[in-house]
Amino acid sequence: MLSLKELTTYFQEIGADDVKHSSKTYLAHAIGVYNDLKKWGWDEGMARIGLFHSIYGTEYFQGFTLPLERRPDIREKIGETAEQIAYLNCAIARDHFDEEIKKTSGPFQIHDRFIDQIVGVTDQHFHDLCFLHLCDWIEQVGRAEAWDYRRTAYRNLAIHLGGLALDKYDEAFRNAPEQVWFDEYQWPESSLAKMRRDEERLEAH
Repeated sequence: MLSLKELTTYFQEIGADDVKHSSKTYLAHAIGVYNDLKKWGWDEGMARIGLFHSIYGTEYFQGFTLPLERRPDIREKIGETAEQIAYLNCAIARDHFDEEIKKTSGPFQIHDRFIDQIVGVTDQHFHDLCFLHLCDWIEQVGRAEAWDYRRTAYRNLAIHLGGLALDKYDEAFRNAPEQVWFDEYQWPESSLAKMRRDEERLEAH
């Protein structure tokens, strides 16, 4: 198993370390998700999904996108299962995913935006994807102050998972302002302005 230092060095090699992301660098955010997954009870091997959770870009984040042809490189570094969950997190069309999490049981599917097809996923992979997706958002929502972005969906996701995940959601949103932005798939304007200010500050340094 590669060391954490070797994995973070890889981010530097591919030019993904200093990309701006939610008032942090992309690498700092990725390490934050990795650390939180460990705190949430994932073992070292699975927690490393957090480092690569958006490595191919997501429907929203396009600040850095590793070509899909490089998937074998990532599998070699973190293992086939971990890479598959990271891929799913990058591949999901979020509106379809937000409907799937309302199900109480499988079979589960995702709309893979890379191939524009509906594909089935195992119950375990869907569970891990849900856990990762929620952890990713909770790590950054306070900094981004984008409390209303997919707010209902993230609440449904926390309820779908229950247990620790629901506790972490409640903890993160305990002091969140009252919801005012009801077009939940649009990033709130106030958050966009804050992100632009943060990006300008990073560029200045």
